[in-house]
Amino acid sequence: MAGLMAVSKFERLFRMAAGLDVDKEDLKRLNDFVRQKIYDLLLAAQATAQANGRDIVEVYDLPITNGLRESIRAFEALDTGLELGPILEHLAELPPLRLEYSREVEAELPRLVGALTVALARTFKILDPEVKNPQPMHWERAMEIFNLLL
Repeated sequence: MAGLMAVSKFERLFRMAAGLDVDKEDLKRLNDFVRQKIYDLLLAAQATAQANGRDIVEVYDLPITNGLRESIRAFEALDTGLELGPILEHLAELPPLRLEYSREVEAELPRLVGALTVALARTFKILDPEVKNPQPMHWERAMEIFNLLL
């Protein structure tokens, strides 16, 4: 299966967001990380929709924090769009949600993937300001942080 984004786009995003050099080996880690975090966001949104008696997940159900909103803005400022198709393919590998999500939620997915990518790149620099090429240890630490927060 193809990645969430092309290797060149991934490399460009990390370079622009945090001055980091990554390669295609890191792309699998990114795909796994983003797929799981998007799924976690959708699960939380599903719970919100159900708690409010709705049978469809809407954009306002997504638990978008101020930090994630800032990462969305940062991603948009990089002027790098992502395609929806590969994102939906990756989500299809996970257990289905009990509720469907709206077209607006679907349309938001590329921005969320971009925001998580930018936030992850910036997290590497927070963990180690000197890092130029994140190593497996950096990936593990960053993922642990995101697992605590998302």
